[in-house]
Amino acid sequence: MLKLYNSLTREIEEFVPINSDIVGMYTCGPTVYNFASIGNFRTYFMADLLVRTLIYDGYDVKYIMNITDVGHLTGDNAGDADTGEDRMEKAASRENKTAWEVAQFYTEQFLEDFEALNLTSPEIFAKATDHIQEQIALVKRLENKGLTYQISDGIYFDTSKFPKYGEMSNLDEIKEGARVEVNPEKRNSRDFALWKFSYPDGVSMDEYQQELRDSGVEKTILQRQMEWESPWGVGFPGWHIECSAMSMKYLGDSFDIHTGGIDLRSTHHPNEIAQAEAATGKKFVNYWLHGAFILVQGQKMSKSLGNVYRLYDLEKQGFEPLALRYLYLQTHYRQEMNFTFPALDAAQNALNHLRKECLKLASLSRSVTEEIKKTESSGSEEYEDKFAEAINNDLNLPEALSITWDMIKSDAAALDKYISLMNFDEVLGLNLQEYIEANKQELNFSVPREVKSLVEVREQLRSEKKFAQADQVRNQIRNLGFDIEDSAGGPKIVKIEIQE
Repeated sequence: MLKLYNSLTREIEEFVPINSDIVGMYTCGPTVYNFASIGNFRTYFMADLLVRTLIYDGYDVKYIMNITDVGHLTGDNAGDADTGEDRMEKAASRENKTAWEVAQFYTEQFLEDFEALNLTSPEIFAKATDHIQEQIALVKRLENKGLTYQISDGIYFDTSKFPKYGEMSNLDEIKEGARVEVNPEKRNSRDFALWKFSYPDGVSMDEYQQELRDSGVEKTILQRQMEWESPWGVGFPGWHIECSAMSMKYLGDSFDIHTGGIDLRSTHHPNEIAQAEAATGKKFVNYWLHGAFILVQGQKMSKSLGNVYRLYDLEKQGFEPLALRYLYLQTHYRQEMNFTFPALDAAQNALNHLRKECLKLASLSRSVTEEIKKTESSGSEEYEDKFAEAINNDLNLPEALSITWDMIKSDAAALDKYISLMNFDEVLGLNLQEYIEANKQELNFSVPREVKSLVEVREQLRSEKKFAQADQVRNQIRNLGFDIEDSAGGPKIVKIEIQE
């Protein structure tokens, strides 16, 4: 039985889906104004683990993730997501591109990294700009219920008319005016924008631009590139409305699971709940999961400290994306993870070791595919049970990874261990089967003990930088009908024809 920590109730609960046939799940995805960092990807990795665990448990999953390409303002960093500049427009100015070009470029980069980390693709990556009419319709629905009001810069949700507001976050996390000057036009500082005007109501764009010039604000006087007609005038959706509108479109008024980073728990997700439940009169989501932050060498990841890394930065230093995935596996999703390069190096080495053990098990099992077909073995029952118990205990992947290694070191039959390891990798997502396929030539021949010993001697000499002596050992290996291919995963032994 899957048990999950529900941020809504602050308790670990047994997971019971609304529909026994399929689980509806939504993840808050990236705002595509810049590259996604390894901190961002830890959140998406958590969602991936949950999807994989649900599938491992036999559920079908309808999985949706949004792509925010409009409406996310810079003010959310200061405590008010309804203030500041639009991130897309700001990035367009920075890079001398259109906002649409910025969105397209960073979406493509995100998807490349997403694939490299072997994250499970959602059924739909829902872009905010593709769902403007759905967002307008939801705002109109709230307006018709008397839950909104209009001020000079937009249409706002009146939180005083939703008594349950903020039940998921501690109210002291939503302090009035926290870190920002309160908008005096708001009825309540916790009220939030549903639809923002491109410029103040009743003022022409030319007048607004002149007003900004007079106040010395030069960088915000440009015509917005992303704006739409609405019942309230030209404008763009508030950041929060997109997730409610898109999740309900694809998953219904009520669905099972919503995930995101811990930073979304205090305002963004309470706002989603408020506007969705106020519109439908139904419970929006049953289970809310939030992933913790990444620290870098014990410090908060931030641009000012110059420690915001993305996948490309790690690859430049010779690390594989799956090494980062392995590193993620070692810390529970609700605990802060401390990223260091020595830790990543250790994860890369552990991954390489796991691959070698996997290949060894495949080799010991001989014609693995044929043997599996002939046997009734479904793996090591003892370790299968332990692994399932770990992942179903609020996604305890560190324990599951430890159980995986315990099994590899155990006295269980090689074929049983191999089958279980392939099963475990359905959740671990380390592409072990692909590794075996890429190295299956090593399954087709046996390596004499003498050759293996020489390979170890050569590796020791190379580690001591005695390269001339290492080359002499390699020649000895060649004379015995084998050769070495050096790779990031370690030396590979290949069979060669001995030249007469």
